[in-house]
Amino acid sequence: MSGPTITIDCDQCTLQHTSACDDCLVSFLLERDPADAVVIDAAEARAVRLLERAGLVPNLRFDAKAG
Repeated sequence: MSGPTITIDCDQCTLQHTSACDDCLVSFLLERDPADAVVIDAAEARAVRLLERAGLVPNLRFDAKAG
């Protein structure tokens, strides 16, 4: 069963090409091509928040561009 998802696409982030990229959760978790979007479902998003609160991973800084 598939639920809601979150798509994290660097090209759609207002913080792209800033110092926020240096400690980005996506960069931290994955060795990936910067042009690739990352899609996580609601359960994975909850798990990431728990890891973040425990100080085990950096916080998600993605901020979608308007329009």
